[in-house]
Amino acid sequence: MSSIRTAVFPVAGLGTRFLPATKAIAKEMLTVVDKPLIQYASEEAVAAGMENLVFVVGRTKNAIIDHYDKAYELETELALRKKDALLEVVQQVVPSHIHCVFIRQSEALGLGHAVLCAEPAIGNKPFAVLLPDDLIYNKDGPSCIQQMVDVYEKKQGSVIGTQTVPIAESHKYGMVAGPKLEDRLARVDDLIEKPSAEESPSDQAVVGRYILTPAILDVLRTTQRGAGNEIQLTDAIAELRKKEEIYAYSFEGRRYDCGSKNGYLEANVEIALQHDEMAEEFKEYLRNLKLD
Repeated sequence: MSSIRTAVFPVAGLGTRFLPATKAIAKEMLTVVDKPLIQYASEEAVAAGMENLVFVVGRTKNAIIDHYDKAYELETELALRKKDALLEVVQQVVPSHIHCVFIRQSEALGLGHAVLCAEPAIGNKPFAVLLPDDLIYNKDGPSCIQQMVDVYEKKQGSVIGTQTVPIAESHKYGMVAGPKLEDRLARVDDLIEKPSAEESPSDQAVVGRYILTPAILDVLRTTQRGAGNEIQLTDAIAELRKKEEIYAYSFEGRRYDCGSKNGYLEANVEIALQHDEMAEEFKEYLRNLKLD
């Protein structure tokens, strides 16, 4: 059994890049094929053995809370109509052994602040952080967070998910500095936020998956506001590195940046092409698609 039992989902952001859609709908509830982004992330955590799901929400995110609540009327109706397959789909949003906690982030003070808001539900144990905007798909293999749990179990230190990016795009990411230890694994000596191509220490960019020791919470309590006048998680991780080993893991799988419109569309197309129910029909549609 994994020692990582708690997953934190910071979901208080406004999603302004998807306006006007996100004027009334939480960006994390935007669907990729047939599931909302937040459900891809929570299913990834549950499949990796996590039982406590902590959602750090803003005041406009009631749809997320409703999605993880029991839908008595819907389930009763599906049962009466003997739509057992659909009933199971609805019930498996929150499997019976899963405990959901919702914590309000009253001010948008950054990712680091959102993680600190979750402290009462984390306690003094290591935990995962998953950003639903980063949909990471590995259909025929272990999920990104499962791979990182495996690294944590071996190394007993915080793990940051990374992906290889072109050096020319390093100015878009936080980049990891540190020696490679083995295939896909490196030690984190520093985190450099959005360096130029000339200044980038590697081709490994930080993405929205973390496994953190509880020591990060003590660091976050004293972390000053950084970029964007927010409490940055990367600043706290850089400080934590002075006290304990931190590792970067370049995961297997495909990451879709669903915080961008192009990334969101790519996710819908590519995941539809791997979908058990609709892949063949969708492929046929694309083969016959005529573009002006």
